[in-house]
Amino acid sequence: MNSVITQTLLPVALAVVMAGLGLSLTVTDFRRVARHPKVVTVALLLQLVALPAVCFGITYALDLSPVLGTGMMLLAASPGGTVANVFSHLFHGDVALNVTLTAVNSVLAVVTVPLVVNFSLWYFAPDLGADGVTLQFGKVLEVFAIVLIPVALGMLLRRAKPVLAERLDRPVRLVSTVVLALVVLGAVFSERAHLGGYFASVGLASLLFCLVSLSVGFWVPRAVGVRHRQAVAAAFEIGAHNATLAMTLAMTTLGSVRLAIPAAVYAMIMIPVTALFGWVLTTRRGALAAPPAPAENPN
Repeated sequence: MNSVITQTLLPVALAVVMAGLGLSLTVTDFRRVARHPKVVTVALLLQLVALPAVCFGITYALDLSPVLGTGMMLLAASPGGTVANVFSHLFHGDVALNVTLTAVNSVLAVVTVPLVVNFSLWYFAPDLGADGVTLQFGKVLEVFAIVLIPVALGMLLRRAKPVLAERLDRPVRLVSTVVLALVVLGAVFSERAHLGGYFASVGLASLLFCLVSLSVGFWVPRAVGVRHRQAVAAAFEIGAHNATLAMTLAMTTLGSVRLAIPAAVYAMIMIPVTALFGWVLTTRRGALAAPPAPAENPN
């Protein structure tokens, strides 16, 4: 892709997205962690430990190429995104919990993403690491700049100018979404000759990872006594990975469009699969909550 797009436009667009996230956050969202320790702890353990392990297993079992395997692991390390909040709202999850999990995960991503990516490069693609494609300290600072600083600035603006932040919230989200969509389409277009092969190579892995993420994100919290609405929120937060962040880091910080392909394929698969998963949860809950049909009068 054009270096101006990957090195300038894409990071700026993602920074705007993260600032938009900050506009919707307050300190209360972080304090909510203490009020709901069980679900937050379970969700974070699944997000940060279980899912990278699951992704590694899928990648290893399907024998993905080193680049695609590393791209899958980058996706697994990425936190949930605003898409999770949208799905949680549509399917009656605890949206406030989604906001909290997104906020905490975005902070932790500054540490967890470099750890997972460097491990993946060491295991799957040592040749890439030898060529300097790695997240060393300087590039970790880039992750920090892309992810955390815009969120903090958005939160500060909301605190200082709440009315202005409220007015900016929707336009910022709309503009940044359009720009990111164009950049993602540009990435896909630049690899159009190989897209069919990439989809064939990583499509099954993306589908399995999405299904496992959603299922584990819902059923594990339910198994330990978390309420339905909170389990729904956890499922979407864990299942709807921030593919845009993964693509941005792949194309800018790591300088590889091919590393972004798994995230691009995952993004195309995630939307319909997550919507179907939410519909199944809603339908199933409705069926369980429905009163039993009256018995027929034999007379």
